[in-house]
Amino acid sequence: MTEKSHGTAQDSAAHETADRDITDRDNTDRDVADRGVTDRDALDRTDRDTADRADGAADVSTNTPNETGEAAIPELVIISGMSGAGRSTAAKCLEDLGWFVVDNLPPALIPTMVELGARSQGNVARIAVVVDVRGRRFFDNLRESLADLEAKHVTRRIVFLESSDDALVRRFESVRRPHPLQGDGRIVDGIAAERDLLRELRGDADLVIDTSSLNVHELRAKMDAQFAGESEPELRATVMSFGYKYGLPVDADLVVDCRFLPNPHWVPELRPFTGVNAEVSDYVFDQPGAKEFLNQYTELLQLIAAGYRREGKRYVTIAVGCTGGKHRSVAMSEKLSARLAAEGVETVLVHRDMGRE
Repeated sequence: MTEKSHGTAQDSAAHETADRDITDRDNTDRDVADRGVTDRDALDRTDRDTADRADGAADVSTNTPNETGEAAIPELVIISGMSGAGRSTAAKCLEDLGWFVVDNLPPALIPTMVELGARSQGNVARIAVVVDVRGRRFFDNLRESLADLEAKHVTRRIVFLESSDDALVRRFESVRRPHPLQGDGRIVDGIAAERDLLRELRGDADLVIDTSSLNVHELRAKMDAQFAGESEPELRATVMSFGYKYGLPVDADLVVDCRFLPNPHWVPELRPFTGVNAEVSDYVFDQPGAKEFLNQYTELLQLIAAGYRREGKRYVTIAVGCTGGKHRSVAMSEKLSARLAAEGVETVLVHRDMGRE
């Protein structure tokens, strides 16, 4: 009796153990199945999120119009140039004109900034980016970024701020700060290194502004003249008179030499006046060849301007020189700028050296 009861207890324990094993296996199978379903759902959601992000990126890179039908990708201006030449002033001017300005942005991040602007639904329509040589691998990254922007059909312009070595040295000395590239050398060493590094970018620039003889207000006026208009003209020209004895303008695209004409400086009654005065202007254009030169050079500029438009060049600086930049070059610049304006070219007239003597 005792043995039978003992056997029955053992059987019951065995059945309970088996039932627990079956229950545990069932629970484990259900957990695995549930986790499998959950994992598959997570993977499905990940795939959907990835596809959505890819669709969004495709919308930006292909310049897909937004719901209003306007282009999504903003206009871009890249501001660069010599340290101390006025990049910050130019950037502040664009900021005052309503541009979204980013200072000292690594060149590799420019396409990302444009994409972020495109996702703003038109709130960021114009972006200005200031880049300089402080970033590593500057030009390699910049070339890659410019190629990427061109592939995405992004409208971009490069503004290059230039200045003479003497002016840059004075500016760095006035603020008592070293040049970013001078290292253990002198300021002039840093300027030379930077100028060599920026040579290629300067050649690709759409607009070069020489700030050697400009103050802050004059630089802002130049930036306003180029970017303040609501509708951009096809071509903008700066006609600048100068004196050869003060040096050639470094930002000149075309140079005209008026020293083939007699100098009013040697006419006592005309010496105190400038080319702005009618007496000097009449004297200059009464000389043989003066009117013919003006007429033929204006025709040449029409031919050049048509080529600039075909090549997408928006800005041209025409430097008109004489010995001192007071009489002949000023009179010729006045007439030439009026002719260009009559041809529909938006023209800015600058007399660089008038009044320096």
